[in-house]
Amino acid sequence: MKAVKQSVFKKQMLFLVLTCVFISGCIQKKEKVYRVGVLSGHEFFADITDGFKQKMTELGYVEGKNIVYDIKKVLAPIGNENVLKKFVEDKVDLIFVFPTEATIEAKKVTKGTGVPVVFGTAMIEIPDVIESLRHPGENITGVQYGANIMAIKRLEILHEIYPQGKRIWIPYFKGYPTAVPNLESLKPVAKSLGITIISLPVTSADEIKSYLESREKSGKIGFDAILEIVEPVAVMPDCLKIINEFADKHKLPIAGAVMTGKDYGPILTFIPDNIDMGRLAALQADKIFNGAQSGALPVITPEGKLHINYKAAKRLGLNINEGLLSMAVEIIR
Repeated sequence: MKAVKQSVFKKQMLFLVLTCVFISGCIQKKEKVYRVGVLSGHEFFADITDGFKQKMTELGYVEGKNIVYDIKKVLAPIGNENVLKKFVEDKVDLIFVFPTEATIEAKKVTKGTGVPVVFGTAMIEIPDVIESLRHPGENITGVQYGANIMAIKRLEILHEIYPQGKRIWIPYFKGYPTAVPNLESLKPVAKSLGITIISLPVTSADEIKSYLESREKSGKIGFDAILEIVEPVAVMPDCLKIINEFADKHKLPIAGAVMTGKDYGPILTFIPDNIDMGRLAALQADKIFNGAQSGALPVITPEGKLHINYKAAKRLGLNINEGLLSMAVEIIR
């Protein structure tokens, strides 16, 4: 009888120990606080962080409770290796970074550290960002901008709205790594549409101004419309001001990336939504926190979204068909 009681007691104690271990494990798991270093490298993309945090909250990561963000907004997307090194030294669980240049620096700084990197937007056409879309490799994954896809779509929609535009001017930042791949991807599309591309590499807004002034003085503008591809000129305010004013003066349609909201400037933009890109990146972060290897997670491609400035188009005497209008997520009337 005594032996039976001892056996029952041992079983009870074993059950109690296992229960304590289980509860302890649950508590530890519940109390895990994830630390995320965020490098916001360009004001144009800054609200990607908002989308990321929104989706992380929906996934159960409550700021100040089980996740902490160390957000660093910098003036330029290059030259931020010290910020990234500090994230590594602080032993963050993940680095969230954008755009492309900052992503490349993050990949370099974290090499061999085991710290996963998720990019909120990057142009994967640039060498050394990832190995491939399906297997980005090393410690990195994220959301691509799709530079070539966006450039081609802008050209195709511009042609649909303004088919008589056969000479398209494309200014771009000289030496920027996405510019040449963009232009190369456009060549066969332009050829099929009977369009001649006139490209201009520049390094400043002053160069754009000088070029356009020389066109005016010659008495021949030399192009019918303007296409802004995926590179810095397309988002630099000083460059855009000069381009928009010239286009307005000479009644030239623009397809670009930044709407003015006025009755001049681009008649259309086709870009991914920043908030959407941040939300998609959060899905990658969640998978990593649940044990996935970042370098084995396929890069996500967001959908581009069409925005139409209808009043700018009408001012140029252009008609936009109902099919395109129905595709637009925004119509400025």
